[in-house]
Amino acid sequence: MGDPPIFFDGWAPVVRTAILTPIGYVALIVFLRASGKRAIAQMNVFDWIVTVALGSALAALIVTPNVALVQGLLGIGGLILLQYLVSLATSRWERLRTIVTAEPVLLVREGRMLRDAMRRERIAESEILQAVRQSGRSRVEDVGAVVLETNGTFSVLDDAAPDAPPFEEPMRPD
Repeated sequence: MGDPPIFFDGWAPVVRTAILTPIGYVALIVFLRASGKRAIAQMNVFDWIVTVALGSALAALIVTPNVALVQGLLGIGGLILLQYLVSLATSRWERLRTIVTAEPVLLVREGRMLRDAMRRERIAESEILQAVRQSGRSRVEDVGAVVLETNGTFSVLDDAAPDAPPFEEPMRPD
């Protein structure tokens, strides 16, 4: 048995890929739309893992000759169903939510960088300064808080209103 061809292996694999690519694409869109907005929201680590797995399953369906259409669609549908069920469960049970998703982390409080929190989260000062600038401020001292959100984005907050809950809840303080 020789090495598989590099550039061309006959028309059958080409036709298979040409047929399964749009079918897999449409199926993925239908599955994602059916599963709700959560499936395409800004991603936390859990969402990212599911996205990578979906891409891998779609790629296997399209280019792997021994993966049948039904088998590939079942894999894609199963991943989306699992993501839906986990997101449903985490919206209802706090304990599971703390296991599956990260907590927001307070990185700046009242204009002061919380170096231990920055170190734990591997956030450079320049990243915080960039977030502050993007919020329309020029100095970190001009913000009430900077929070690293569960999806990896930064929220830059003004001083809290007197009746607002403290920044430490539910974020881990320094």
